Amino acid sequence: GGGSSTRRVTFEADENENITVVKGVRLSDSLIDRMKEPSSPSGRPQHRPASGAVNDEELKKRIAEELALERARRDSEAQKRRLKQEQMYVRDEFGRLLERERISSNEHLTRAILRERAATEEERQKAQRF
Repeated sequence: GGGSSTRRVTFEADENENITVVKGVRLSDSLIDRMKEPSSPSGRPQHRPASGAVNDEELKKRIAEELALERARRDSEAQKRRLKQEQMYVRDEFGRLLERERISSNEHLTRAILRERAATEEERQKAQRF
């Protein structure tokens, strides 16, 4: 999560409060918009200094939260993909096992029928001799 991450992100805001990430981490426009939204419960915009500077701690916290949410979403999607792959593997293995069992059962049935026919033929021949 964001609290245990040791990755540092350096950022700055220009005169129009557009956020620029300096160290190669790209932020989407929607993420930047969400970071600019007020986080106070009253829903009123927070006071920002007249110079257009962004509260670094607040921005760092929002970035960390957004990165943690994005990481959790990616992890969840990866787990879903792995689960689907495992389900497909189990289904395929189960299908192969059932096919082997079917073939084995057919072979046993065929042998049993042949033994029964041989026994019947032997009984018929005995009956003819007597």
